[in-house]
Amino acid sequence: MSQDDPCQTGGCRCGNVRFRVDTPPLITMACHCRGCQRMTASAFSLSSLHHAVAFTITAGEPVIGGLRGEDVRHYFCPDCMSWLFTRPVALPDFVNVRATMMDDCTGYAPFIETQTEEKLPWAVTGAKHSFPRFPAMDDFPALIADYAGDSR
Repeated sequence: MSQDDPCQTGGCRCGNVRFRVDTPPLITMACHCRGCQRMTASAFSLSSLHHAVAFTITAGEPVIGGLRGEDVRHYFCPDCMSWLFTRPVALPDFVNVRATMMDDCTGYAPFIETQTEEKLPWAVTGAKHSFPRFPAMDDFPALIADYAGDSR
């Protein structure tokens, strides 16, 4: 991804599901909640928030898995079960892509970290902002503006 070509591609581990994102992320995040720890088998999940219109599945057909609540829909590859993205029901205009599913995920360092009350004591992300739970929805415009102006 570059300023001239913000398009980024990604996909699951086995390659059967592929996607494209046509804009840079609005913000990047690490979530330390116990659910993300379990779904990633790691200390946290890494994600990048995008406008839904900029996100396209280009191959395969992801399935809903993980948490099957009314609030979010987690999408996985039906073959290798890689967790690819999440669509928050309350925010239908956005998609939260697992940043490590990008073909080149090196530029997706977390800008904010959430759910730090559940953080493993040794997990360090380098995020600029930390929240014990999730930030209030009213906080996101300022966080997104700060991310856009950050010189990372």
